[in-house]
Amino acid sequence: MDKQVFFGLKKVFEQNMEAALITVTSVLGSTPRKPGAKMLVFADGMTIGTIGGGCGEAEGRREALNVLWTHESKTYRLNMTADIAQEEGMVCGGIMELLIEYIGAHNPLEISGLYKDYLSALENNDDPILATLIEATEKSQVGRKLIISNQKVVGDLGNQDLNNIVFAKGKVSTGRCQPSLICLDTKFNFCEISSPKLAYRLLLEPPTTVVQLLILGAGHIAVPLATMAKIVGYEVTVVDDRPSFANVNRFNTADKVICDDFERVLETYNINSQTFVVIITRGHRYDKVCLRKVINQPAAYIGMIGSRKRVKSLIIDLEEEGVPSEVLRKLYSPIGLKIGAETPEEIAVCILAELIKVQREETKPKMN
Repeated sequence: MDKQVFFGLKKVFEQNMEAALITVTSVLGSTPRKPGAKMLVFADGMTIGTIGGGCGEAEGRREALNVLWTHESKTYRLNMTADIAQEEGMVCGGIMELLIEYIGAHNPLEISGLYKDYLSALENNDDPILATLIEATEKSQVGRKLIISNQKVVGDLGNQDLNNIVFAKGKVSTGRCQPSLICLDTKFNFCEISSPKLAYRLLLEPPTTVVQLLILGAGHIAVPLATMAKIVGYEVTVVDDRPSFANVNRFNTADKVICDDFERVLETYNINSQTFVVIITRGHRYDKVCLRKVINQPAAYIGMIGSRKRVKSLIIDLEEEGVPSEVLRKLYSPIGLKIGAETPEEIAVCILAELIKVQREETKPKMN
């Protein structure tokens, strides 16, 4: 969940306000936002977050105000045809399906409680997965939610078979950075969204769709990697203990630049299932310090640069120190996709390509 929307929802509950939460649940064709994007609309028309801007967002906002008036959640198909979008200087031509949920005093207590539990789990870094029923045979079931957090389950989708399927799916989805759609027929078998037998659709959302990239080492490869990763949409943090390297002048696109001892930084840095870690320090000693600190963390990706001989030596050292070999197999090394990269910029491209590939769940750790 976007930080702004998170804090907006907290404000809604803390101040007993009313709001409508818009979530993009599915898209068809060219659209400005993808599933999971959210926008919060208040009764005075103020908004937090975005579902793409322009005329499409204005239409979504209007429907959200209607939901605030009726106190009834609903789904809405937003047709962003090219001729309409062109009026705003955009050519989209796609369709976004929106789930628009009423949040306020007219919610049943259990719904308000679920939202509060979810926000609390996010705040405590419990990596909750949120499942929302967006289509069902019984209209009254639409909008029901289930929260899966550290093997705990809160909520009810109105059917035990649905609960069981989502729980099983949620366990294997841990670490995903993108929302996913579950489509089921009347017998609870998986099916395509276009299937005539489609009876249920559920949206599974990870704790956040903002992927965090932690770059350990601020050398020549780190500069283009930080720049390109930011363009792709990562939240970038760069760490190094050398002031001449770790500074905002060299990394003016990074979200955060930390100049401090690697070990000290990693003692308190929050690494979660949406964190990608790239170790590209200036030497074996610093690589070892960083890898020792991060290898047991629930990162989505841990990669380290270095020759096979150098990496193998480091792995042996850590195994002798008691780090289990199965844990060390999480390491991606040699780092990056094989594209014949030579320059720092090309190496940064091959590293970023591997991050994207892992993010889309198309590969496995490749430690040799």
